[in-house]
Amino acid sequence: MELLQLHYFQTVAYTEHISKAAKQLNIAQPSLSLTIKRLEDELGTKLFDRKGRNIQLSSSGKILLRHVNKIFTEIENAKMEIQSKDQENASTIKISISNPRFLTGLISEYITLNPETKIQQGIGVKRGIITSLKKGDIDLGIAGPPIVDEEITSCVLVDEDIVLVLPISHKLADHSEISLRDIANEPFISLAGNEEYSRFTNELCEKEGFTPINNFEVDSSLLAEIIKLGQGVALLPISVCRKYHLHYVKIADIRPTYTVGLSWIKDGLLPPSAKEFRDFIITYFKENSKMFKIT
Repeated sequence: MELLQLHYFQTVAYTEHISKAAKQLNIAQPSLSLTIKRLEDELGTKLFDRKGRNIQLSSSGKILLRHVNKIFTEIENAKMEIQSKDQENASTIKISISNPRFLTGLISEYITLNPETKIQQGIGVKRGIITSLKKGDIDLGIAGPPIVDEEITSCVLVDEDIVLVLPISHKLADHSEISLRDIANEPFISLAGNEEYSRFTNELCEKEGFTPINNFEVDSSLLAEIIKLGQGVALLPISVCRKYHLHYVKIADIRPTYTVGLSWIKDGLLPPSAKEFRDFIITYFKENSKMFKIT
């Protein structure tokens, strides 16, 4: 069993497709298939099951992947220990987040305090962040709701209040609280590119007996424009409302909050710069907790 075999296996496991994995690895598909077959023969077990045109890990494959992830984590730990003394100040922080707002304000404050900082920041869905953490492609991930996984450590950054956003001209705009049932037939505006948050808001509405009619799916800045044009209502985190000066009211009967968490690989050794940034993020959210609550 060789590290190259295990690397190939890990890539196939996460792509769940031989052709896609071969393309990603830049090798011929037959060569990759043969490598996986030899690994299965060596272990005496089937590592993948077919699922339509794709493949998925067998129960044995899941066990092997868990250990393979640990092997590569330990290899990365060894590399970092060897290189950390010389690279301590030059390390690049790699982070992926499910929504840009999680670093808004925070990042400028950190860079002001640490002008030599190098940061690679990506936007991804939760499952992508999980994969990137396990493969060692990123140091930190921020997602809502927090990641729950046996190979990953997560801490809650904030339970942010969710409010109902209305155009100032709306007939219910002068109410202090509004039940979701009262706006069940209104056109809704949802945030694009954040499937976890969309699922969360849809579930809030469904618990109140209706499915929201989403007329628009846009980013935060466009959502603010459309709201002000009187084209719909939205369920938004309070910090977004304050940033874009949107008119909002409390939601009656329930007090919904959206939980956001910071994550890193459980057994991984974070570079000093990433560890410092992690601690800064946690402290920042604690010190600015009022930004995320209805006053």
